[in-house]
Amino acid sequence: MLRRALLALALLAAPAAAQEGPVTSERATFRVTTFATGLERPWGAVFLPDGTMLVTERPGRLRRIGTDGRVSAPLGGVPQVDANGQGGLLDIALAPDFARTREVFLCQSALVEGGSLTRLVVARLSPATDALTGVRRIIDAGPPQESGRLHYGCRIVFGPEGHIFLSTGERNERARAQRLDDLAGKVLRLTRDGRVPPDNPFVGRADARPEIWSYGHRHPQGLAFNPWTGSLWEAEFGPRGGDEINVIRRGANYGWPVVSHGREYWGPRISREVSAPGMEDPIHVWVPSVSPSGITFYDGAAFPGWRGSLFAAAQSTPGLVRLTTDGDRVTGEERLFWGKIAFRHQVVGPDGRLYLLTDENEGRILRLDPA
Repeated sequence: MLRRALLALALLAAPAAAQEGPVTSERATFRVTTFATGLERPWGAVFLPDGTMLVTERPGRLRRIGTDGRVSAPLGGVPQVDANGQGGLLDIALAPDFARTREVFLCQSALVEGGSLTRLVVARLSPATDALTGVRRIIDAGPPQESGRLHYGCRIVFGPEGHIFLSTGERNERARAQRLDDLAGKVLRLTRDGRVPPDNPFVGRADARPEIWSYGHRHPQGLAFNPWTGSLWEAEFGPRGGDEINVIRRGANYGWPVVSHGREYWGPRISREVSAPGMEDPIHVWVPSVSPSGITFYDGAAFPGWRGSLFAAAQSTPGLVRLTTDGDRVTGEERLFWGKIAFRHQVVGPDGRLYLLTDENEGRILRLDPA
């Protein structure tokens, strides 16, 4: 049963450290701290081994945030992005062996001949200059599209075997999600240097791109491995309703736009069907929409009651969703900060606290501390 925690957050505007008074939710009591300010549309974040944080800003900047919350000047060497519409500098991930290689992976929208597309690049974070060096393109999720700057997807995760999984949106051209000769509206799987693993599902098919791991996605901005089952979970925006949480399976078709729980923005249903043979059903659906962006499994020690939860940053209605899980099932839902503030992503810190990226022009990072 849907359960909501409507939290009073008037104090969030204050540039203070810890806010007054604890907040009690279903399985935890916490305080909200404004950890960092002065960011413009923060989108992705990772913690470095020294406890500092790298954060992307959608207009095309990369910042380092100290353990005290101080925000650096923009780092040098960041590749040029097409920061129009929903595009820009989007997700960031560290190589599993970052401590040795210093490799950082970035997902962005890029302008090329023929239009714009989702691009994955890798670079090295210089320990001497704190700038990116040796930027190299891994893959362009083409073909490029001239019209519109929507639905780039652009979330990156590393699998347990070291391969990269990248989500791509269908660029608001629905038919692209079902086309296997097109990398839009997909989850892709690559080696870290951009090669195709030989066990990808469409290797050897002349009518399909071998980078594809799954297809039939609309606008997937959430991607995370379940640390307890090892499965890959994905969140994607529906139109009016029909937001989904999916468990991603090798070679599977997730249906967009052939099946959907959503409606056109002007009213009628997208599809008569919400399920069809040969297409995977979502494990959780939102009608009406919450517009889920980044997703994060919580396995920290700071909030024992939240272990096993999946957090989803919500855009509309703005807030934070916490899903309880049992294996690869969703068993419950709690809504925090509901109707108060939109979030783009959240990450678990080395201290087990939850760090929330607000989707604002005057963006902040909020930290949830145990109370």
